Amino acid sequence: MKALLLSEYNRLEMVDLPMPRPAAGELLIRVEACGICGSDVHGMDGSTGRRIPPIVMGHEAAGTVAAVGPGVTKFHEGDRVTFDSTVYCGECQYCRRGQVNLCDRREVLGVSTPDYRRAGAFAEYVIVPSHITYALPDNLSFTKAAMIEPLAVAMHAVDLSGIAKGDGALVVGVGMIGLLVAQVLRVKGCAPIYAVDIDERRLQLAHELAGVLPVNAKMADAGAEISRLTEKAGVPFAFEAVGATPTIKTAIESTAKGGTVVLIGNVSPQAEIPLQVVVSRQIRLLGSAASSGEYPRCIELLADRKVNVDPLISVVAPLVEGADWFQRLHAREPNLTKVILEPSSSAEAAV
Repeated sequence: MKALLLSEYNRLEMVDLPMPRPAAGELLIRVEACGICGSDVHGMDGSTGRRIPPIVMGHEAAGTVAAVGPGVTKFHEGDRVTFDSTVYCGECQYCRRGQVNLCDRREVLGVSTPDYRRAGAFAEYVIVPSHITYALPDNLSFTKAAMIEPLAVAMHAVDLSGIAKGDGALVVGVGMIGLLVAQVLRVKGCAPIYAVDIDERRLQLAHELAGVLPVNAKMADAGAEISRLTEKAGVPFAFEAVGATPTIKTAIESTAKGGTVVLIGNVSPQAEIPLQVVVSRQIRLLGSAASSGEYPRCIELLADRKVNVDPLISVVAPLVEGADWFQRLHAREPNLTKVILEPSSSAEAAV
């Protein structure tokens, strides 16, 4: 089969790999669409240490069941499906609690570390356990279904916060995840929703998709502006979707006494926090990791068009062009949000 292989850091190439075969409890999926995640881009250059070459990356995907392994009864050949990025055991204490994202044996599709290597979906076919797989409705395209994984990450963060209908919120950083967090907040009935970013285009998109009140951190002191807009009270909930010291500081300093800051972004392995603000205002800092059972609700939201991902998909391209799109994303080309690669188009192009 054809696959986009990270053969060494900063080198992606199309290669022929042996066709994988599903073992007991597994499915062979013909990949129809797979999105390039920011973690894949940072994995490509080696900055995360979680994509050790050689590895086929890719975890935001959807496709068609091509073969079923022994013991699988829930799915059949030809079924349209998507799948979680997290491979969990279902047996450890965390899985038994429903916290599958914290599984003691957790692996992630398209990731390789010193502890494990799990091939991902930038290929014509991928193997996934049947227990992390979900059926897709006929009215949801594979391209949109490739957005379910990031939507589940956003929904998990919102669920974890404890925010309720009518509560105000702030989203710091309206890239892919931030834009999805804002839409989930809108669907949940939260208001008002503020958003902070330095990109006016993204802020405008957040306003159009979720009705946020935008604050451009290039034009004004974001913390001071949120204070003004909230009559110095601050917001009860803030969602930080970048993962760097300045944006974490903005989120914390914009949060009301007794409020909650949910940390989603992790672009930096370490960050400083305004500790005295956190302690003296009794602010709760809450880390949010991946997703944990949100896929069915995300599928429903997309199928019912309650969340709009169309404006977030910048490009749909054949997998054979993947290396070029990775480089363009790595170079932070303007107006590129989500690039989705189609292995089936690659196969046709190669004929």
